[in-house]
Amino acid sequence: MLSDLRHVRSFLAAARAGNFTRAAAEVHISQSAFTVQIRQLEEALGVRLFDRSKRRVALTAMGRDLLVPLERLLVDAAAVTGRTRQLAGLQRGLVSMAALPSVAAGALPGAILKFTQAHPGITVQVRDLVSEQLIEAVKRDQVDFGIGSRIRPDRELKAMPLFNDRLCAFVPRGHRLAKRSSISLKELSGHPLILTGKDSSVRGLLERVLQREHLPITIAYETHYMSTVMAMVRTGLGIAVLPESTDGGERPGKIRAIAIDSPQLSRKIEIIHRRDRSLSPAALKMVEIIEQHAPHAASHS
Repeated sequence: MLSDLRHVRSFLAAARAGNFTRAAAEVHISQSAFTVQIRQLEEALGVRLFDRSKRRVALTAMGRDLLVPLERLLVDAAAVTGRTRQLAGLQRGLVSMAALPSVAAGALPGAILKFTQAHPGITVQVRDLVSEQLIEAVKRDQVDFGIGSRIRPDRELKAMPLFNDRLCAFVPRGHRLAKRSSISLKELSGHPLILTGKDSSVRGLLERVLQREHLPITIAYETHYMSTVMAMVRTGLGIAVLPESTDGGERPGKIRAIAIDSPQLSRKIEIIHRRDRSLSPAALKMVEIIEQHAPHAASHS
């Protein structure tokens, strides 16, 4: 019965007015309906709340004891309703996401800027993680969703396609390959390579294809951060294999991306979240804006 706050409002109105007729007018119902509500509340609580006389009603001892708790209940309910409306109306809240480093440094900042300008009351949290860590963060409910690439199917997760991210060879401008528009994987495997760590989706994709094509490679350097990879490329320490979406920072001045073909390598970038979790209105809006900022022009099937 307490779930119906009309009964609580009627009780508080009667306590203030000391009269059922005036209290019924305050809550805008008939006196007979008001009396029924008070009786139903008393029956639900199992106590008498008012002593009634012809001229007035007065709170019983139990009614006085319940006055403050029921007032607090009404205030708390109003606060919950107000907060829910703010969340649904994108006026306040939190959106947390995990993203692959290349996405976090590429398409994501522009999407976040657009979102926060439209919804300044909502806090946005971003974690840049490699593929396996991203999937684990989503599965453990540490973030609302992830923007990444699944290494293998997972029944616990639901994925929405975002864009296809082609892998390219990154070389310094002075490199002898810099004027090439494309390079085969076989030819590329003959050069010293700078690669990301084994837990990255890029490294996993490259190694699977190399194994399938029976191609050996020489790994000159290995690092977890793409910014470090790009700095090594700029210095001339080797050729990097990174996503086309990577924000090289030094491009187009000092570093050039060369398409890898024969075979072409690409990974599917997806919005990933738990299958048993619904995204909040704020998270759904964030996803919508991310889709608008996805580098579709750079996508390759």
